[in-house]
Amino acid sequence: MNPRLKNVLAVIAGILIGGLVNSAIVGISGKVIPPPAGTDMTTPKGIKAAIPLMQPIHFLMPFLAHALGTLVGALVATLLAASNKLRIALGIGVFFLIGGIAACFMIPAPIWFMMADLALAYIPMAYLGARLGGAGKA
Repeated sequence: MNPRLKNVLAVIAGILIGGLVNSAIVGISGKVIPPPAGTDMTTPKGIKAAIPLMQPIHFLMPFLAHALGTLVGALVATLLAASNKLRIALGIGVFFLIGGIAACFMIPAPIWFMMADLALAYIPMAYLGARLGGAGKA
């Protein structure tokens, strides 16, 4: 297979699989850590109303969704890429980071969470995924 095509497909697969992991974790988060009583976490309006009632533990699952989605997406892309594995994995991290930045404008989360999420869940996890996938090894 053409190496460029293989790299493009690796990026697409990384984004899709990382997004699926993210969505799956978000989907089960309410069962693992129940939201505050009486809140509706199914609509953007309900989430905005619930944020002031949330404790730090309620932000664990969204962080894990972002971090593990990026990690798995970068790992998949690294394993599938023909070349430039670290660059491709970091590209996955940047893609998800842009989504995280957009979420900061849409969901009024506490500043401590937004800072931790943006600093730790995307680029570091993409780098870790690349390393786990063998990028940068001779």
